Amino acid sequence: MSLKVGVLGYRFMGKAHANALARLPMFFPDAPDVERHVLVGRDEKALTEAADRLGFENTSTDWEEVVAEVDVFYNLGPNFVHAEPSIAALEAGTPVLSEKPLAANLSDAERMADAAESAGVPTATAFNYRFVPAIRYAKQLIEDSELGEIHQFRGTYLQDWLVDPEAPWSWRNDAELAGSGALGDLGAHTIDLAQFLVGDVERVSGHLRTFVGERPVEGEDETKPVTVDDAYSAQAELEGGVMGTFEASRFATGHKNDHTIEVHGSEGSLKFSLERLNELELLRDDNRGYETILVTDESDPYIDHWWPPGHVIGWEHTFVHENYEFLSAVDSEEEYHPNFADGLKVQKVLNTIERSDENGEWVNVE
Repeated sequence: MSLKVGVLGYRFMGKAHANALARLPMFFPDAPDVERHVLVGRDEKALTEAADRLGFENTSTDWEEVVAEVDVFYNLGPNFVHAEPSIAALEAGTPVLSEKPLAANLSDAERMADAAESAGVPTATAFNYRFVPAIRYAKQLIEDSELGEIHQFRGTYLQDWLVDPEAPWSWRNDAELAGSGALGDLGAHTIDLAQFLVGDVERVSGHLRTFVGERPVEGEDETKPVTVDDAYSAQAELEGGVMGTFEASRFATGHKNDHTIEVHGSEGSLKFSLERLNELELLRDDNRGYETILVTDESDPYIDHWWPPGHVIGWEHTFVHENYEFLSAVDSEEEYHPNFADGLKVQKVLNTIERSDENGEWVNVE
């Protein structure tokens, strides 16, 4: 039996996941059979064109008609539409994958996590960077105590697509629609990796800035206010007393998609950059400097499904790995991570960083 997948959203993330679904039978023969059953959107003409291009058999302009008829529901819409379709799907007993951050605000994220717990079916928050082979390799090193006692986590995510003050306004610039700016859009990834690799964030001191207060509306002779952050930074304390620093910006001139992390321990350190995602920089205590490890050996996570050693993979492959793990969990009715509970943990940190910025003091993550 094939799993019938319904997908809300056909732009950036819709393309990424449709590509992943198409690649699964070619490279992961043990994955469950999947049918790209229905694509959901509002513009019928654009929706029909997207369905033809992305390989979906049907289209719908009403997600309420879809959530109960499919075996799996992917909510890849903007942040403000994460909650209601996902909750409706869960109430119908349908497993759900939702884009990150889990919701536009903490209240909706809590409702989604509660619905997931009540439904008892697999859920996924789409933190695809957990599925980079080098990140999986890093986690194995940390769990095997190769770095000794962990002292520090550093994470930055830098982009520059909003540097131009004439760049048009979008839903990502509106607090009601997006929840936050660089904090939720980029920082959510960093915070999830910190909690995945090292431990839960327990308290934070945050700082948010907006550099351009209004932007032109594309095709109109008007502007709209920017009500989210353009950049943020935060100091953090993670469980076990680990010191953390987080930073993200959509104003970092010269940086396109620069997500970097560092983990420092008593016996070694590691560094990773998304722009060199096949590599891990590793320092062991008996070395004088970092060695560059190319994480493309057949024994490395997921690599046996792809090419011979040294033949690198790319950003889009992380979605294949993510879909493989999630759909396998749906098929076997097993637990999956990162689920909605993991997404809620990240949402609580995002919310706490905002509250810390407002209060100008350290705030505990509740």
